[in-house]
Amino acid sequence: MTRYHVQHVPGDGTRLGLSVSALVWRGRELLLMRRSDNGLWGLPGGYVEVGESVAEAARREVAEETGWRVVLGRLVGVYSDPASQVVDYERPDRGRVQIVNLCFEARPVEAGAASTPEESLETGFFAADALPEPFVPIHRIRVEDGLAGRGEAAIR
Repeated sequence: MTRYHVQHVPGDGTRLGLSVSALVWRGRELLLMRRSDNGLWGLPGGYVEVGESVAEAARREVAEETGWRVVLGRLVGVYSDPASQVVDYERPDRGRVQIVNLCFEARPVEAGAASTPEESLETGFFAADALPEPFVPIHRIRVEDGLAGRGEAAIR
């Protein structure tokens, strides 16, 4: 497996990518993963693949990275601001990408084995007011939006 550094940087991307993430709630605890590419804790999620819906992608990404099968709920927010949504993968095949992310609430229904364990160093449920550190900064905004409990999705 090739490890690479992922860095969130403000600015312009050279490409646009569509991604999903999920706030998987078990009571007041969130399912989180510690990423293997940068060692930071954050929400499960990833890119939408050609031929799948955003809902399918969100369920797939959670299952691949954490092993949990989930039921999706409301859309928490849409995140596209280049000031926070540009990622430098520091890999020639990825480069600098402006990510548009759709974040959903979800509830866990069945535990299983992660099918991409190389993406997650560890996973677990954590109290929303005691997130593990270091935490992906742009994911903290999504958690805050999820905790706000608005009826409408945040647009950032």
